[in-house]
Amino acid sequence: MEHEELTKKIDAYLDDNWDAMVEDIAMLVRIPSFQEDDKKADGAPFGPGPKAALTAALKMAEDMGFSTHDAEGYIGFADFPGKSDTQIGIIGHMDVVPAGPGWNFEPYDVTRKDGYLVGRGTLDDKGPSVMALHAMKFWKDQGVEFPYTIRFLFGANEESGMADVAYYHEHYDDPAFLFTPDAEFPVCYGEKGGYDGMLMSKPIEPCARVVVEFEGGMATNAVPGLAHAIVNADAKELPNTDRIVVTEAGPGRARLDATGKSAHASTPDEGVNAIGLIVDYLLEHGLCGADERAFFELDQKLLNHTDGSGLGIKSADEYFGPLTVVGGTIKLEDDRFVQTLDSRFPTSITADEITERVREQAAAIGGSFENTLLMEPFLVKPDSPVIQALLNAYNEATGEQAEPFTMGGGTYAREFKSGASFGPEKPWIKDPEWVGMMHGPDEGVSEDLLKQSFKIYALTIDKLMGLDLK
Repeated sequence: MEHEELTKKIDAYLDDNWDAMVEDIAMLVRIPSFQEDDKKADGAPFGPGPKAALTAALKMAEDMGFSTHDAEGYIGFADFPGKSDTQIGIIGHMDVVPAGPGWNFEPYDVTRKDGYLVGRGTLDDKGPSVMALHAMKFWKDQGVEFPYTIRFLFGANEESGMADVAYYHEHYDDPAFLFTPDAEFPVCYGEKGGYDGMLMSKPIEPCARVVVEFEGGMATNAVPGLAHAIVNADAKELPNTDRIVVTEAGPGRARLDATGKSAHASTPDEGVNAIGLIVDYLLEHGLCGADERAFFELDQKLLNHTDGSGLGIKSADEYFGPLTVVGGTIKLEDDRFVQTLDSRFPTSITADEITERVREQAAAIGGSFENTLLMEPFLVKPDSPVIQALLNAYNEATGEQAEPFTMGGGTYAREFKSGASFGPEKPWIKDPEWVGMMHGPDEGVSEDLLKQSFKIYALTIDKLMGLDLK
């Protein structure tokens, strides 16, 4: 089909089906599909919400004429058979994070306002998944027989551990190539390695400590915006700073409350680490015993150097750029200070090297360090035919001359042998202030962005089918 004719057909499909596509999104958004372990059951391993959303998505695909399968509630798929069993995969997820507080709109429904769709999952990932599924239906409606089978995978556990794809790998082979509409455009061809660790001090008896309590952060994979410590000291003798407030916490005790700025661990330069603010203050004002000081000085090397230079793990490569590292949470447990860290690392350093270098420094102060999570870097080279097919589809649909990129975050793509994360977000385009981001209140997405993503995905399918994937 000639390009001009194809784009006209794609535009006609949108004109004829857009309201129905929005209703398909709304039907999924109305299902509160967050994980509830206390309600899991046979066939619903992540609880009733993800199961209901998975069932609804499969029914949607079945109504489009695709053959579907529910794999014991872990994951499901819809197939568009081709001339061969070689598969091109598309994967979206039907689970969401809980709505949480702060909404001005109904979270579990779609509100249409000023060209936007607002509701939990409109952007992450029910809206984009519906666009990609309709792109598959568009080609089915053309009556074509492709050289390869298209398999649309509906995940049910992306937000809480990806046990859905772990199940899939146990029972099915990977597609030859797969993309997920769950990230940013133009196309992400690689994801940094993911490394979590736990840095612990030696046991320090209370009689040898100045710090009575120390807590900060909510997650290992985020720059903490808040932290506090309680110390044995006179609050009147300790100054406030622009980010630390000192108050009395009982006779002879002071409480330090630090306000930093939260950020994702993959973009630490956008944040201000509240734990680091407390550690700097404790060291500057001598609010620590000898063993505490040894630990805080090591912790400071982590907290104040997000490029890893403080810990001797600074590294960079041509695809991913520099390593990043943050200290996400801290607590005082069993007389030990326990600091978690999250690193996103390139191919120029290994996880074993990170572990060895940090563990050596921890041992030097009588402490310990252990690696608690590891995901190796994922990369499909940017000049590969599959990445270029996605990129060309994007540029043709938008008129741009964009280039592919890598990121520090993680998506379904890294869980497969060959994959890419592929839209629909465009972070360089600013939405109105009342439109929230994914995982936050008033999550929303532009209807124009979704329409454009549909066009991109329809073109992408055509281009992938022209490649030699065998």
